[in-house]
Amino acid sequence: MTSRYAASASPYDDLDERELLERVLAIHGQGQLARVLSDAEPGNWCRETINRWVKGKGAPRLTLAAHRAMCSLLPPPPVRQAPPAFRFIDLFAGIGGLRRGFDALGGECVMTSEWNKYSGRTYRANYYCDPARHIFNEDIRDLTLSHRPDVDEASAYRHIDAQVPDHDVLLAGFPCQPFSLAGVSKKNSMGRKHGFECDAQGTLFFDVARILAAKRPAAFLLENVKNLKSHDRGKTFRVICDALDELGYEVADVEAPGGRDPKVVDARHFVPQHRERIVLVGFRRDLDVHEGFTLRALEHLYPAQRPTFGDMLDNPVDERYILSPKLWEYLFEYARKHREKGNGFGFGLTGPTDTARTLSARYHKDGSEILVDRGFDPQDDFYSAHNQAHRPRRLTPRECARLMGFDRPGEGDFVIPVSDTQAYRQFGNSVVVPVFEAVATLMHPRIMQAVERAERVQQFELSF
Repeated sequence: MTSRYAASASPYDDLDERELLERVLAIHGQGQLARVLSDAEPGNWCRETINRWVKGKGAPRLTLAAHRAMCSLLPPPPVRQAPPAFRFIDLFAGIGGLRRGFDALGGECVMTSEWNKYSGRTYRANYYCDPARHIFNEDIRDLTLSHRPDVDEASAYRHIDAQVPDHDVLLAGFPCQPFSLAGVSKKNSMGRKHGFECDAQGTLFFDVARILAAKRPAAFLLENVKNLKSHDRGKTFRVICDALDELGYEVADVEAPGGRDPKVVDARHFVPQHRERIVLVGFRRDLDVHEGFTLRALEHLYPAQRPTFGDMLDNPVDERYILSPKLWEYLFEYARKHREKGNGFGFGLTGPTDTARTLSARYHKDGSEILVDRGFDPQDDFYSAHNQAHRPRRLTPRECARLMGFDRPGEGDFVIPVSDTQAYRQFGNSVVVPVFEAVATLMHPRIMQAVERAERVQQFELSF
């Protein structure tokens, strides 16, 4: 079928007008869409027109100009010189921090799963999702049926196989949750294909494990907070490692000593932020590509010159990001009281050459962990005219995007279609992009080797 918008050469041409509307409104509000369409066709569009269209009370026929304007609100497809090198899925995707490095290596994302509607909006605004080749899922349990106790294991696996596209690499930043290790009765464990079906049930890692078991990708990358290793006195991490081993995967550096564990990666080597995360990389054992792979090699991918905290900042910024006198006084006194008690609690005043503390999802509340120093003089009286005029400020969302590696210093290409509060939550929950670009680079040769071997295995199996 030839699109009537063929002249626009858009990958969204094959969508009908309603589908195109839904894609745009999954990112942008009706008001912004009305403004863009009004600029393209002055006098023909207003918010009420969009609202009637959404409610099915009207179906305006788009002109080429209006169609192009709507497509401009969606991410363009990547420029590919060759077919995708491998396929991957992005689970618990957040705003796509894990995805960036695999996109850059020529991979194609064929499924995204993210339940938070605001994170989904930011994700859709920044990553091209081929209308014909990509699925956006919200609740991962709809894929695994883990919330359906009435569905037996065999039926759940058939459902996963049908719903989740074939892929070579699985990415997931699953939440850290405790496992119940009180013991599974013999009655409940009998007939289970996998032990993790008992040990990990009721957690979101369980959903990741089910997908690994059903789809058997060549490799995976899992990310979590550093405390995953010690969570629930180490039981959580032990169940995860046992499950991955049982599923036939070799996890890199799994037996590394706790003190110098290469699986714990600090982002400070890439950006001016102390942010430790645990990284689990695994390859299918039967493909025999895992030997010698170690995350210790990441140190060879550290940038020769790390950007400074000052490089992340804009100047000037809106005054609303400067702390009010009342909030600054509260944070200052809170820190002083804890210092007197010998505690380390308090704000983090960060200068242009400092390494920032970890940006958290609660940053929107007071910004206390990373306050931009605007010239506060600790030797002067707190209430002096100088110190009151130079109260610290929060980072802006755009500066957070840079500190997390979604934008480079001085750039602002990453689309932030949500409120400041939601943006702070999203960046605080995300990963530092350059860290996982480096992990992806490290994995890449093994992925390509594994994909080639997996294809040979599949062809061999089909020959019988």
